[in-house]
Amino acid sequence: MKAKIGILTLLIAVAIGWVCSQSECHTCAGVTKAESVVLLHGLVRSSKAMNKMAKELRADGYIVINHDYPSTSAVIEKLTEQVFYSLEPQIKDAEIVHFVTHSMGGIILRQYLENHELPNLGRVVMLAPPSRGSEVPDKLGNIFLYQWINGPAGNQLGTGTNSLVHQLKTPEFELGIIAGDRTINPFLSMLIPGPDDGKVSLARVKPRIYTDYVQLHVTHPCMVWNDEVIEQTKHFLKHGSFNKEKAND
Repeated sequence: MKAKIGILTLLIAVAIGWVCSQSECHTCAGVTKAESVVLLHGLVRSSKAMNKMAKELRADGYIVINHDYPSTSAVIEKLTEQVFYSLEPQIKDAEIVHFVTHSMGGIILRQYLENHELPNLGRVVMLAPPSRGSEVPDKLGNIFLYQWINGPAGNQLGTGTNSLVHQLKTPEFELGIIAGDRTINPFLSMLIPGPDDGKVSLARVKPRIYTDYVQLHVTHPCMVWNDEVIEQTKHFLKHGSFNKEKAND
């Protein structure tokens, strides 16, 4: 009899462990609610760029939606419609939905929030967003090769008053900004005044209002894979602030 009870207890424990590992709530990993995270990649990238971030966030217990969209196919307004037409059915019933965006992905989120509300919006981490535009489109936007590579959205990210980024309202959500101060593209950096990440200057990465900011020794294209960027992203999603003591250790 005792042996049967012992076996039954063992089976119940195994079953509980399996259910916990499969549960969308992922309470065993430390996330106590059904929290989703949407990942939005940047211009001339794909969702593959965010695969490492997605893997790390899933390991922390989040339901991750690593969304892919054709970033060079249309203007930002049209891209935003396409992105959220696909996302809305996936996030409308989520208890909390956070966003982690890279570069233009952050502008797409802000463009959507111009005319829509997300009642379940949680925290947002933007990696190197051109919040106040970039000098790169200013200098290269009339060149055919630039237009061919970046598509219609590329010329909406300049610094002029007609730039889309200057028409967006101030963010009204918990927003963490991660900026890079290293470059692997010295040619583009020559077009950008002051310290930059090869695409966006430190002076232009922050919107007028934000929650927290951290500057790391990373480059614009590679920061999405950087371990420190990922750890700081997870820290902000959990606490609403960055871990400044760990920055650039």
